[in-house]
Amino acid sequence: MFKRSFRVAAVTAAAALVLTACSSGETETAASEDTAAAAASGLACVILPDSASSPRWENGDRPALQAALEAGGFTADIQNAEGDTAKMLTIGDQMLASGCNVMIITDYQGAGVQVAAKAKAQGVPTIAYDRPIAGVDYYVSFDNVTVGTLQGEGIIKCLTDAGKDPKTAEMIFLDGDPTDGNAAMFAEGYDTALKAAGVEVDKAALGAKRPDGTWDGAKAGTNFEQALTANSGKVDAVVSANDTNAASAIAILDKNKLTVPVSGQDASKEGMSNVLAGKQCMTVFKDYLVVADTAANLAIAILSGETVTTNKQLADGTPFQAADPQALYADAASLDGFEAALDRSGLTAADVCTGDAAAKCTEIGLS
Repeated sequence: MFKRSFRVAAVTAAAALVLTACSSGETETAASEDTAAAAASGLACVILPDSASSPRWENGDRPALQAALEAGGFTADIQNAEGDTAKMLTIGDQMLASGCNVMIITDYQGAGVQVAAKAKAQGVPTIAYDRPIAGVDYYVSFDNVTVGTLQGEGIIKCLTDAGKDPKTAEMIFLDGDPTDGNAAMFAEGYDTALKAAGVEVDKAALGAKRPDGTWDGAKAGTNFEQALTANSGKVDAVVSANDTNAASAIAILDKNKLTVPVSGQDASKEGMSNVLAGKQCMTVFKDYLVVADTAANLAIAILSGETVTTNKQLADGTPFQAADPQALYADAASLDGFEAALDRSGLTAADVCTGDAAAKCTEIGLS
């Protein structure tokens, strides 16, 4: 066996140095005799969570994973649970019955734990993709605490730029689904950044201003409107866990003729357009090509019997390969990030530089 160390592209360079809510140091693991005996070629099974929480799953991750796995010699069976835990379990059973050599799973409301347990019971290596899953062999994702930290820092920056003190600002929080392990990491990141700036983040203390989290955009919109009403229409910033929740909040803000800093992530088409239009403070670009390639390379390494070195591990000891995200603002310094995000999504500047965003695109040179 030879040692394969995952140092994927420049975007991951700082990942080995940033460690929050994880144990420090690299983790090196060797494939078992069973997995070492498996050929690198074979069937790679991938379960995606839904299509509603973010357009990235079908428009970005699916084609990227398929291309990377097929380039590595696998046949790729990629299916989407479409926000249905029972469907995720059924897909997992069907995939295992079809003879998966490796299973890559993005969890949905905890169903991934059962799928991973069944896979491991059958000797099939498991990789949690984007969202952590208890009991898997490996986890590949972005440094999600850093994603949240960028969001919290973004809210502070945009409030300060607007001449408002974050300590006294009225903030409404739109967290992600509490059953998603990543949502907790995002919240840890932005809560820590905001708390350091003197902002109240305690859910009990905030009451209606911090409703239960969700990845359902429509529900997030309802939650935001109710929170805004309960707070007598007062809001200075919206701490939103992703672009989908942000867009729902922005629709309510527009209806009430309000414009305040709103955080987000995913660098979605709508998110980028909202940032450039001045309706969203920032978004976070997570280069899924890096993570898709890493997951595919990891699967190949495991089944080839190689020793795998990751740059982090989770608190439970799971080997974790983390990639670094990038904050995008409506400024020239983010131009390269916008261009990369558009390229990854198969979009052009014309797709996001519409309406109120057009002038800013011209200003920063996005064309």
